[in-house]
Amino acid sequence: MKKGEIILDKVSKIYESRQGGEFYVALDNINLKIKSGDRIGLIGCNGSGKTTLLKLIAGIAKASRGEVRVEGKVNSLLEIGAGFHPDLSGIDNIMLNGLLAGMSRNEVLELKNKIVEFSDLGEHIGMPFYTYSSGMKLKLAFSVAVAADPDILIFDEVVSMGDEKFIKMFKDYFSEVLRQRKTVLFATHVLEVLSLYCDKTIWMDKGRVRLMGKTDEVIKQYRKEYGNE
Repeated sequence: MKKGEIILDKVSKIYESRQGGEFYVALDNINLKIKSGDRIGLIGCNGSGKTTLLKLIAGIAKASRGEVRVEGKVNSLLEIGAGFHPDLSGIDNIMLNGLLAGMSRNEVLELKNKIVEFSDLGEHIGMPFYTYSSGMKLKLAFSVAVAADPDILIFDEVVSMGDEKFIKMFKDYFSEVLRQRKTVLFATHVLEVLSLYCDKTIWMDKGRVRLMGKTDEVIKQYRKEYGNE
């Protein structure tokens, strides 16, 4: 496998209720091959399996059945503030999350100033994380995620949660990602974003891949299904 490639072979993810006896199939026999440099959008209603699929690729969750193979360094931004300690300052959380993202201590120290500058948090970087607004948390989490120079980037609904400054930050960074031909997986309900940035899109439906193909064609079929065409 080349760096940036992802293969899912007969992958299922099944959750059991805490009371036992009841099961929920989040992913059902998924077969996918994502090539290095692909920019993949994910669409589907809430509960269709998008986030679960991204968590398996990111290594946050494990498949119940089948095999997930990922080649290269993966960084993900799936939940705002996940992995950030509320009582630590922004700068201390940079150190913590840089290590969690797979960087060495020396690498984090070398990149620290760059992350601080990119986050555009100014004097707030020394304040406890719990004092941050959701937009500030998103900026810091995004800045740490992209600093480690990953081969595969995974985003889940980040654009819709950001303010105008963040959207500009995201667009500028994404232009560089396109130039470098990194592999990107991007789940969102903002279909216009996928038309701009993703060459292929996967339509998830009830834990299965309903359709995968060129972004504009998949979005057209998706809108037809829900009466928006």
